[in-house]
Amino acid sequence: MTVTGPDRLLSAVPAQPTQIAADPARPVGSLPAQPSADLSAPPDERAAWWREAVIYQVYIRSFADGNGDGVGDLLGIRTRLPYLRALGVDAVWITPFYPSPMADGGYDVADYCAVDPLFGTLGDFDALVAEAHAAGLRVIVDLVPNHTSDRHQWFTEALAAQPGSAARERYIFRPGKGEHGELPPNYWESVFGGPAWTRVVERDGTPGEWYLHLFDPAQPDLNWHNPWVREQFEQILEFWLDRGVDGFRVDVAHGMIKQQGLPDVGYTGQITMLGSAVLPYFDQDEVHQIHRSWRRILDTYPGERIAVAEAWAPSLDRLAAYVRPDELHQAFNFHYLGTPWEASALRTVIDQSLATAGLVGAPSTWVLSNHDVQRHVTRYGSGEAGERRARAAALLMLALPGSAYVYQGEELGLEEVFDLPAELLQDPQRFRSADGSSGRDGCRVPLPWSGSAPPFNFTPLGIADGWLPAPAHWAARTVEAQWQDTDSMLGLYREALRLRREHPALGDGGLEWIDAPAGTLVFSREPGFVCTVNTGSAPVALPVPGTPVLASGPFELVELEGALPQAATALGGEAAVSDAPAAGAAHASALLPPDTAVWWVRSVSD
Repeated sequence: MTVTGPDRLLSAVPAQPTQIAADPARPVGSLPAQPSADLSAPPDERAAWWREAVIYQVYIRSFADGNGDGVGDLLGIRTRLPYLRALGVDAVWITPFYPSPMADGGYDVADYCAVDPLFGTLGDFDALVAEAHAAGLRVIVDLVPNHTSDRHQWFTEALAAQPGSAARERYIFRPGKGEHGELPPNYWESVFGGPAWTRVVERDGTPGEWYLHLFDPAQPDLNWHNPWVREQFEQILEFWLDRGVDGFRVDVAHGMIKQQGLPDVGYTGQITMLGSAVLPYFDQDEVHQIHRSWRRILDTYPGERIAVAEAWAPSLDRLAAYVRPDELHQAFNFHYLGTPWEASALRTVIDQSLATAGLVGAPSTWVLSNHDVQRHVTRYGSGEAGERRARAAALLMLALPGSAYVYQGEELGLEEVFDLPAELLQDPQRFRSADGSSGRDGCRVPLPWSGSAPPFNFTPLGIADGWLPAPAHWAARTVEAQWQDTDSMLGLYREALRLRREHPALGDGGLEWIDAPAGTLVFSREPGFVCTVNTGSAPVALPVPGTPVLASGPFELVELEGALPQAATALGGEAAVSDAPAAGAAHASALLPPDTAVWWVRSVSD
């Protein structure tokens, strides 16, 4: 098997970006000129590619630094496109790169139609899209419609305007309660902790109205009952679609519409109820009108452009509404992400997810980590146990019907980093939480690419430290250290993604459960594929369903007539699979150790 070496993958630098002249006179928030080149063509015209795609999430600040300032950027992504192509993913989702004061890592947008100089230029973005398409990769960008930055021109104009003005109607301003308006309009709470309202000082210096921010005070919520806001975002969608993006990840897709009258919730600790309780500021029925209007725009472009909802809903049925045929294409399955490593719980959420998505003809999605949650190696127990479970969980996820999301670094087995210097932490969620323990910086540490010491060539030639320091022991976790090791986490992901692309049973479709002992999951997918998983604490013997092609760890094929067990070592890579003992009539069972998953193939005629 011919394998491209890691040096080539780590050093390949594409051509210089297409040069597009900046227009310093353009007002913030207005649409700049379109690119002169046609970047709209996606890499292929495969119908409904998104129903089975593996999409790789790039947290741009931490993926790769192309200009040596210690912060990831668009040029850095371009230099690593060969890696993503060799890894075997179908698309890359990039977190916000728009102009921003970075009060929330770019999710506080000051201009939706430009690139922050920290990350590059529109020319860099156009070059990235063209090079990704040439490599067979699609590009998905973040859309942040629930709120803007408080530095956005729309909000600065609103602050300068009178109460009741058209500028203020872009956002949710309300007079306060109490004798002098000193109390907030209601007692809604911020997702980041504390109240969801901030009082402004009017132009005459007196305390004035309050504005709503369901996240940080630097992220005022837009008023989506205002037709002007809706028109602006339709133009923003078209601007990026015309530049060639293949889709949008819609941030807080459940949050744009607030219940008329802004009624109180009636209890505190509201964030703990997110995704399980009915709240007057999330998952309102009218939000679906917005998503239908966006779907109509997406459908006018070639190449199956898509939208993916980051949506929290109190039930899977409510979540399915976001992916009806005339709405968005996918929704993140946070119910699955939050499921413990336990067979019965996993089977329940898998069944519920497939059944609910099936009601509206949508594919389910599967995700283990992202930029907002603790890395799953750590959630699964850390250390050897956490890694063992993470390996098995990867094979389970990639065997399920539908689309899968891989968060940067999970393919390296990275764990959460807890000992970051306090002076470098930037997450507003940490600053606003009661005890400062809920920050997300620990899952956002820059990736280790090569070398034996931090920053592991995250920056070119190691000329700067990353914006957050990587642990020294990540030397064993770099892309370079794992690339040729078929038994590594990276080797496992590469082989799993290769098999997923090549086997006709994997991707979109369905599954059939096979009876199995407590603590295990066994299912088949036609034609000729079986996945077995042991989530328990003791080895389990399972009938041999075919020939093992990939395993998350060593297991045994136990032979009949008292013969000694043979160790199956199919851990990934062509050589490892060919060395594994073939399954057949002489084998009574497969003995799976705890926290192990195995993929099997069998003849369609079996």
